[in-house]
Amino acid sequence: MVGEWNFLMLKTFNGRKSMKFKNPHIIYYVENLDESRNFYKRLGFKVSFTANVRGKAVHHELLLDGFNLGIATKETAKEEHGLTPGRNAGCELVLWVDDTDLAIEYVIENGATLLSPPHNFLDNKLRSGWVQDLDGNPIQLVSKNSN
Repeated sequence: MVGEWNFLMLKTFNGRKSMKFKNPHIIYYVENLDESRNFYKRLGFKVSFTANVRGKAVHHELLLDGFNLGIATKETAKEEHGLTPGRNAGCELVLWVDDTDLAIEYVIENGATLLSPPHNFLDNKLRSGWVQDLDGNPIQLVSKNSN
């Protein structure tokens, strides 16, 4: 109901035409676009779009199971949009996996840094661990425990 209410509010806000929000995704700002692209490709993401500025790739859209993750250079965020992104501390990417321990080991071998080792929670129903990517963005790797 709240979502419906918000949509109705948007339809009539200031007498403007109806407005629809769609295709939500997040963008991580990164230091090295090629290294970050390759890191996420090793996690199964596929590049679906690349933005070039003056002949140089500055942004990639990466898809995994219908989820779109954008990565863009911090330099371009500043030059093109006036943004000065810092280290991420306000969100995380969550990836469901079959085996949390193996997934943590795999991403660390591919450049991630361990934040929290795999552990059980929610009455041992789930097993989770956290790493950070090459730019310090947190990633939770979580699996269901077989009971």
